[in-house]
Amino acid sequence: MKRVHLIAVGGAIMHNLAIALKQKGYKVTGSDDAIYDPAKTNLEKAALETYIGWDATRITADIDFVILGMHARKDNIELLEAVRLGLKVMSFPEFIAAESKDKTRVVVAGSHGKTSTTAMIMHVLRKNGLEFDYLVGSSIDGFDLSVKISDAPLIIIEGDEYLTSPLDLRSKFLWYNPHYSIITGIAYDHINVFPTFDLYIDTFRQYIATHSAGAKYYWYKGDVELAKLSSETDVLNEAYDTPVFTNSRDGAVIDLDGNSYETLLVGKHNLQNMQAALLICSHLGISPKGFLEAIADFTGAGRRMEKIVDLPNQVVFRDFAHSPSKLEATTKAVAETYEGNVLAVFELHTFSSLTKDFLPLYRDAMSSADRRIVFYNDAVFAHKKMEYLDAEYVKECFGDVEIINDMQVLESIVNTSFVAGDNILLMSSGTFNKAEFTLS
Repeated sequence: MKRVHLIAVGGAIMHNLAIALKQKGYKVTGSDDAIYDPAKTNLEKAALETYIGWDATRITADIDFVILGMHARKDNIELLEAVRLGLKVMSFPEFIAAESKDKTRVVVAGSHGKTSTTAMIMHVLRKNGLEFDYLVGSSIDGFDLSVKISDAPLIIIEGDEYLTSPLDLRSKFLWYNPHYSIITGIAYDHINVFPTFDLYIDTFRQYIATHSAGAKYYWYKGDVELAKLSSETDVLNEAYDTPVFTNSRDGAVIDLDGNSYETLLVGKHNLQNMQAALLICSHLGISPKGFLEAIADFTGAGRRMEKIVDLPNQVVFRDFAHSPSKLEATTKAVAETYEGNVLAVFELHTFSSLTKDFLPLYRDAMSSADRRIVFYNDAVFAHKKMEYLDAEYVKECFGDVEIINDMQVLESIVNTSFVAGDNILLMSSGTFNKAEFTLS
């Protein structure tokens, strides 16, 4: 039995990978400086041996390899001990690449829509009875974990442009060498690791160059940067666009060859993601008709346009949106699909959204909503050791928005808006400082 130890096991992908490895028969241990839910509960249910805090004595010569998460530091004492002992140390993208070297590799990349598009492909493949492995950045209905490793001949990978590990400061998606790929779009993000937009674009240029021989990628037709990159490369590529559709209250109705197919998808951006997923699935033996029949009951990935209230004349969505392009697309989707006023609430939570030089990119990103609120917890700046942003500057960057720093004030506004019958969109990669909204 192979033995593996995961450093920084509490991450979204890392803890799922640990569980998947145990299910495959590995002896797995893991450590982190803190482990929060849902990782904590998931690891406990799996009876996986994990530790809080770092201890070099846990790293012994009988470990076959160590998987290093991005959350760890270069001077982590467990990492240093693994290096001293000459153990093989891998990032999780490197491990996934090694596990999938003999598989057909499908990778979904882009600044936005990666998780949703990956989830659509997974949903359709499962409904059509195909065997496949996967790596996706969120929980998906019908799948116990966000990572699966088996002997399947196919793997579907959400390809993230963020850094691989403390020892490998390249984008994760540069490891995967896809046979088929989607690039949903390029919109500046992760300013903490890509200090200029040119550097951010360049990592996608590098990604395109990593495609396997004979590979093909699909890219969104309306993206100017992707159009430029795709004109420069010899890798086979094809643009896709928004399919023909009409809106209904439950979601979009797709027109294909004169036939109508109902979906639960809301917003043009999700329909563009769907079109890309359809094109990929056509390479995997699924016809457009078969795809649209299978996607009909797809409800989305966790916290991606997640409808948490659905009343006859009112909806409430929770969404992971945190970059300017995501805010704009998500807000516009709700405003265009549903009648009535829209309250859009966004929490500054990521490093990029809390960075002074990045904030001007949010200008008018929520303009489709009738009322727009930007919330942030003052304590987050100290916690993340970042420069404080005063409310006046944040408002200047966003435009016509209200700035709220008090969680109880935010709760009151959202709860009052719900009682008034407004449609509400809650956008954050965090928890609004654990605010409790009364939405029933």
